[in-house]
Amino acid sequence: MTTVAWTPREMALLQAMGIPLWAPQPPEALTPAAVAPVPARPSDARSETPAPPEAPDALPRAASAAPQPAARRPDPPNAAEPATPAARPPVAAAEPLGTRPGGVKHMGWEALRDAVSGCQACGLCRSRRHTVFGVGHPQARWMLVGEAPGEQEDLQGEPFVGKAGQLLDNMLRSVGLTRADAPAEQQVYIANVLKCRPPANRNPEPAEVAQCEPYLKRQVELVAPKLILAMGRFAVQSLLGSQEPIGRLRGKVHQYHGVPLVVTYHPAYLLRNPLDKSRAWEDLCLALEVIETAGAGTGADPDR
Repeated sequence: MTTVAWTPREMALLQAMGIPLWAPQPPEALTPAAVAPVPARPSDARSETPAPPEAPDALPRAASAAPQPAARRPDPPNAAEPATPAARPPVAAAEPLGTRPGGVKHMGWEALRDAVSGCQACGLCRSRRHTVFGVGHPQARWMLVGEAPGEQEDLQGEPFVGKAGQLLDNMLRSVGLTRADAPAEQQVYIANVLKCRPPANRNPEPAEVAQCEPYLKRQVELVAPKLILAMGRFAVQSLLGSQEPIGRLRGKVHQYHGVPLVVTYHPAYLLRNPLDKSRAWEDLCLALEVIETAGAGTGADPDR
């Protein structure tokens, strides 16, 4: 076999046409018509090793690779409902208050007690358990007026029970008086400015005091005492129509519709401030002096 030597020009022509030079051929066979061009491989072509055929029932790769949404489990029976505002039941309007019975200034004891028991002239009627009318001798020489019922008074329907009532009983015994059954000279009559307990023992409101005032005034008229002992700031201010503190009103004899009135501390206050018990004793001594020197109840000079 004769080896053909290609000239540089021929080799350049063959390379330009894409004919490999590793198989030497005779010059007469290398014609343009006999030479088939070799297509160039794309740069991103896969490996020449053929890939195994996919299974006929295989899913397309794009579909198999896509994540499938997780199935939503049903909510349990007691699952919370969406936060939608619940329909509120209509708020019932407060029951309208009644009016204080008329003719209080002409009532006797039984009619007055019934009027107080059924009174709905202020909002205190909605929260009370019992009205606290008063106790004692209906013609007592001494009439004691407190402020308003507390929790125990509201439960029992009687003024001044509990520790404050025990202290008051001791104070009365010290001057020969009692709330128990006794002659009019020794027994007292006890009432409050308010006949119903204010919620949570709050202070009485002016409108509440105004509604109860006719009841207390009629009680004073029926008892016709020789002396009124006003105990506590609200009792004093209500009876005297004054905003002065007790400290400035003590030691004097005042008047309530012609009845001598002496100011002193409330027993509940004395339980919290025992040092003022000596001053309360002075007030009792002043009250005794008024009773002893006033004679028929004309009382002492209110300006002394």
